[in-house]
Formats: sequence, C-alpha cells, structure tokens
Amino acid sequence: MKLTYYGHACFAVQTAGRVLVFDPFITPNELARGIDLEKVPADYIFVSHGHFDHIADAVALAKHTGATVVSNHEICNWLLRQGVAKTHALNHGGSARLDFGRAMFTAAVHSSSLPDGTYGGNPGGFLVQTAEGDFYYAGDTALTQDMKLIGETARLRFAALPIGDTFTMGVDDAVRAAEFLRCTEVFGLHYNTFAAIRIDEAEAVAKFRAARKHLRLLLPGESHNF
Repeated sequence: MKLTYYGHACFAVQTAGRVLVFDPFITPNELARGIDLEKVPADYIFVSHGHFDHIADAVALAKHTGATVVSNHEICNWLLRQGVAKTHALNHGGSARLDFGRAMFTAAVHSSSLPDGTYGGNPGGFLVQTAEGDFYYAGDTALTQDMKLIGETARLRFAALPIGDTFTMGVDDAVRAAEFLRCTEVFGLHYNTFAAIRIDEAEAVAKFRAARKHLRLLLPGESHNF
C-alpha cells in the first residue's frame, strides 16, 4: 500500500491495483507547485467536504482521468452539474463496495460549503478497507468519540489526521485520536499551508513519540509504503 502526498490534505493511496486520491487541492497550493496535476493518476477521487482547499482540483482531475468521485450527496450533485461524469454518493455510516474494497463515509465535526457558496452537505471522512489493509482519513474534524468506534471496527495500517489546529484538531488532540483509533502509524495533514495552521514539526513528532506513536510528515511529492 503506497501513499503519495500532494500537499495540504491531498494524498493518494495505491492499493488493490487502483489509485485513490483524497481531497485534491494542488494547483492553488504554492507548496505543491512542483506537482503537475495532469500527471496525477486517479481511479477514484474522495472528497471529504466542499471547502475550496479540498475540492479545488476535483473537477479537472475527474475529467482528465475519468475517475469516479465518492463524496456526500450534495457534493456529488454539484460535481455532476460541473460536468463530472461519474460519482458515487454516500452519507454518514453508509458504505460502498467498489472494485478495490469497501469505503465508508464517517462523521466529522467541521463545516462545508462549496466554492460558489452553495450548500456542501455534511462534512465527513473515510474508512477504507481493502485486501491489503485498512486505513482511515479523518477529513477536517475535531477530536470525536466516534473515532473509538473506528478503532473497535478496523485494524488500521495508518490514519491520516489533520494536525494544524485553528480549523481542525491540533497535534495534542491528534495524539488522542490515534489512541482512540488504536493506530500507531499516523500521516499528518492540513498543516503549514497557511499561516494560521503552521506548526512546530519537531515538537509534533516528539509528542507522538512520547505516546509511542509515529507521526509521518512528508513533503509534497514524497511517497511512503505502509
């Protein structure tokens, strides 16, 4: 299971012969300026909520690759109106069996509106289960007790968690989230892109280490095998 980071909260996972891209926000991200969107492969695109910094490249990437976009009902309908050909709508607690495995739309405590100001439905995250292992992307969220249920349900290879604070949980709550999830390997997201979410990376890594967990911070374009 190979993970490639594209900056902010955007990453891809190669698993079961498919490429799953999450929350595509590449071309507007100055930190990801070395990444060419037209060279990003995708069989599925997962969108956690409607904010610009999670959906900015979803239409272009879906049209270029022919990928199926998985998101909530409102975002899927909005994407169809933008000319995206294939979507699969979910709501909280609902799951889909797709050709790589199973994806469930999980709860997130955040907000959601689309770039044109229309209603973006409820925000969420994704629990992905494949023959190669399970992983969880929290989306933009506060720490929630629901994460304990995920830890009881799945044996996670890794969890992708926001750590930038201000708009999501910060490092301390992300450590607690990893404990709720019973997950040792954590991939950090949603930090350092803007001034409001800058963190001390060394301090963050040390806090996870003190909890006997591993926080992995990648540069845009870097990959890691879980």
